[in-house]
Amino acid sequence: MLASVNTLVIAGVEALPVKVEVDIHRGLPSFDIVGLASMAIKEARERVRAAVKNSGYEFPNRRITVNLAPADIKKEGSHFDLAIAVGILLASSQLNTCLPENAFLAGELSLDGTLRPVPGILPMSLKLAQDLSRSIFMVPKDNSLEAAVVDDITIIPVTSLKQVADHLEGTQTIAPVVPLNLNNPGVHHITHDFAEVRGQETAKRALMAAAAGMHNVLMIGPPGAGKTMLARCFPGILPPMTREEILETTRIYSVANLLTAEQPLILTRPFRSPHKNASSASIIGGGKIPRPGEISLALNGVLFLDEMPEFSRDVLEALRQPLEDRTVTVARAQATYTYPANFCLLASMNPCQCGHLGSNDLECRCTPLQVQRYLNRVSGPLLDRMDIHLEVPRIDYQDLRSNSIGLTTAIMRDLIIKAREVQAKRFDNHPGMLNSNMGPAEIKHHCQLDDRAENMLKMAFKHLHLSARAYDRVLKVARTVADLEQSDKIKAHHLAEAIQYRSLDRKYWHH
Repeated sequence: MLASVNTLVIAGVEALPVKVEVDIHRGLPSFDIVGLASMAIKEARERVRAAVKNSGYEFPNRRITVNLAPADIKKEGSHFDLAIAVGILLASSQLNTCLPENAFLAGELSLDGTLRPVPGILPMSLKLAQDLSRSIFMVPKDNSLEAAVVDDITIIPVTSLKQVADHLEGTQTIAPVVPLNLNNPGVHHITHDFAEVRGQETAKRALMAAAAGMHNVLMIGPPGAGKTMLARCFPGILPPMTREEILETTRIYSVANLLTAEQPLILTRPFRSPHKNASSASIIGGGKIPRPGEISLALNGVLFLDEMPEFSRDVLEALRQPLEDRTVTVARAQATYTYPANFCLLASMNPCQCGHLGSNDLECRCTPLQVQRYLNRVSGPLLDRMDIHLEVPRIDYQDLRSNSIGLTTAIMRDLIIKAREVQAKRFDNHPGMLNSNMGPAEIKHHCQLDDRAENMLKMAFKHLHLSARAYDRVLKVARTVADLEQSDKIKAHHLAEAIQYRSLDRKYWHH
């Protein structure tokens, strides 16, 4: 007898519908799974066999063939267990019911028949809502809140194979999950306040511009100057996440299996700080079974690379394409996966290996060759992609003992939210777009300069030997600085501030 059950498969961060076809017929007892299934799915044979028996049903002692269609798509994951088990119960006539065409199942089975949570439930739910609205989606109970943020589908939380069978037969109906309301998320946690940072008002101003337009920042300064402290405070000045950003970011964490029943949603902007020894696959994404990397886990948030030159050359050079395109593509023999990578990069480094180059108080112990080798670990093309180059000097004793607070997180965040509102009106036809995302056409339209500013930029381009990319980034930062002052036009002092943020690389790299 033949039965079919609907489920889905994750490809990158997208979900694709899959039909699990189960055929049971006479012959030598066997249990085969076909359709380009991974080893985790082939292992489902033993899990399903034990779960069916321990749920009070009889496992057919016949020839069982399970086909995962379409057969040309690579199938990964343990969430096929539930669909396979229900298909076997239907094909062996132990379930006297007919599954609705719009019903989908996903879940990993324990040997006793209970269901474990699985990654990727949110992308599956979004796919069903997008293409097959009003669908019924049966998921493990621990995944139910994650799925409940999606409208237009019915989420049925289940705990065991027996409960699924009883619900399908109508002997024990399970109430669907009440959808979560994300219209006004407004969650904002501040763990570090800029009020705690003594001095460094210039750095605070630069980071405020970076947060307003989501510009990449490279901080250069001696050890103990406060670079890491400034980076830790940075997420606090970012605006609360919108509903779309919450869904987009949570989808990545769902695929990466980083959600829990206690934290089914990512409601605050991510702050990712990988170790300097992290591999290229862990930062960029990929691996034997492709997974999103740190640049995708930092989506709509911050990726902080502390001591940037200490990271491997391969990792740093691999950042160049995602920083430009805001996506990263991982190519494999059987498939190509694309992950979003729209994040703000904060990086810090010392001016030399010992950290005291240019210090008035401490002597630098590095030779000129050692200094050059250290700085050259950050290549020119990567340096070009950093919108703001920021010098963080050593703090004076007077600043440490001063009671003056200066810019606080609350003040900075209010100014940034107002600047973001200006950008939202400017890019009304492109929701979520910020100044850092502008292309050549948008730069030409929104970054008009008066004669004085035009002459200033011409001189800077000539004397600082700016590349075409650096030229664009100066204009983007100038546009953001003007937005912070609620100015419609980019004035000369706005452009001067943006040029100042591009001159530091000439001091150290001499390009």
